[in-house]
Amino acid sequence: MRQRMEYTALRLIVGLLRVLPRNAARAVGAGLGTIVGKLAGKLSSAGEQNLQIAFPNMSATERHAILQKTYRNLGWLLAEFCQMSKYSPEFVRREVMRYEGLEHYQAAKAKGKGVLVLTGHLGAWELSSFVHSLLGEPMGMVIRRLDNPLVDNFVNSIRCLHGNRVLHKDDFARGIIKAMHRGEAVGILMDTNMTPPQGVFVPFFGVPACTGSGLARIARKTGAAVLPGFLLWSDEESRYVLHFGEELQLQKTDDAETDALANTALFARVTEDYIRRYPDQWLWLHRRWKTRPEGEPPIYKRRSTQTEPALPASRTAKQSELV
Repeated sequence: MRQRMEYTALRLIVGLLRVLPRNAARAVGAGLGTIVGKLAGKLSSAGEQNLQIAFPNMSATERHAILQKTYRNLGWLLAEFCQMSKYSPEFVRREVMRYEGLEHYQAAKAKGKGVLVLTGHLGAWELSSFVHSLLGEPMGMVIRRLDNPLVDNFVNSIRCLHGNRVLHKDDFARGIIKAMHRGEAVGILMDTNMTPPQGVFVPFFGVPACTGSGLARIARKTGAAVLPGFLLWSDEESRYVLHFGEELQLQKTDDAETDALANTALFARVTEDYIRRYPDQWLWLHRRWKTRPEGEPPIYKRRSTQTEPALPASRTAKQSELV
């Protein structure tokens, strides 16, 4: 009964926001995001701690402004998701987004060994693969199954309207390898907390973060090209820009584990660089540093007991100065 109620509520929200003009739907979404931001105490607390870790010299006022934009962006993303099924290629090109660096993606794909798109919860991640497929470039997406199967099936039916394929995290390696052998593209979100052995600790904003190493291992095994791809909002243009960076040069030696660690660190560094350029478009609400190296205490505390968390012991004084 609970699952059916959740599914019915989602269908109602999607239906209501879908019938509105896009700009009106985005305005409603932004309003909903603002309301959620005022009520989401625990989420906001994690966001504040993340910003203190990443930008220790940032003022409380600046952190608050970024968090408010985080909720607004989530509202926009909800609105875009509800609108996606009625988008046409012409409308997307005219109103929604433009490419920057598409030639990097095309050159990587032309090599014929597949393309692994390094991405994350930055900008409009849910919209990015959809508009890319709508414009003739369907790809695979590595995602976690939603707890409600009715909601999961509905969400995936929209994601895959124009040829995208879903690869679930519980069995993604086999699917990605097959896709690379077919010369296809797969997008992988690389900015979420992991646990060993699937994750390895690499620097992220100067602090060790447990990061999935599967992308690095599959790239080494298949010879696939890896390049960053993020759909980011441009205030100047009042639309999104789908940025594809140049193909990343990966380390490849006789030591597979050393290569996995080095290349995963590269992916984290590239993701961090994009977040630093667009700090108000990242999902700061996720507890990115939850998993700690052995012997380190937890980072995330209750708001009532820690409003200004100390930097993790693993961050050096030099790293603190740099950020």
